[in-house]
Amino acid sequence: MGKSQFEELKNGVQEIIDLIAAKDNRSANNKLLEVSEKLDDFLDHTDEDEDLIEISRYQILINQLFQKINPEEEGE
Repeated sequence: MGKSQFEELKNGVQEIIDLIAAKDNRSANNKLLEVSEKLDDFLDHTDEDEDLIEISRYQILINQLFQKINPEEEGE
């Protein structure tokens, strides 16, 4: 996987954080779904250990952001 793909993920995550800060949870959730789909796609097309480790870091971050945006779903 190229550095540009991880840069794309990084920018997407930053946009989600900015939207959360602006209290625009609907847009943040939509962007989170978009980034999550890209992350899944990257995961499907890589088998290099370094890339898998980096992808797992983004997965953890995406899950934490999801819980921040949707706190009512934590108890389910």
